[in-house]
Amino acid sequence: MNIEQKIETIQNKFSNFSNWEDKYRQLILLGKELPEMGEEHKNEKFRVKGCQSQVWVYPELKENHLFFQADSDALIVKGIVKLLVDVYSGETPEVIMNHKPDFLKELGISDHLSMNRTNGLASIVKSMKMYALAFNTLVKK
Repeated sequence: MNIEQKIETIQNKFSNFSNWEDKYRQLILLGKELPEMGEEHKNEKFRVKGCQSQVWVYPELKENHLFFQADSDALIVKGIVKLLVDVYSGETPEVIMNHKPDFLKELGISDHLSMNRTNGLASIVKSMKMYALAFNTLVKK
């Protein structure tokens, strides 16, 4: 499934909800579905700076595709991180670097976040894109 198909699947899931409270509950449920991240990756090296809550993103390159593990100590953030992991995992570093996560705005998620959470979301996306940039140099060699 390519990145646009992944986003379409997410949009279809969220289109069933007519109000923010339902979307909020869905994000919490998604956060609970996020696979457990190994404790060995929950350290400063993989912690996303600029988030109000604790967020860790661990990248792994497999056959020129980037895969992410992530976790957060806040349920709503964990759900948002799950969306990003679902969209970006399995993509090439180049695709991740060039993709804008406009789907979060289209879903209405970023419109309902506090300024601190919005800044944190930007930090998470920036972190994933920085990993993609770093791994892209390895793929190009």
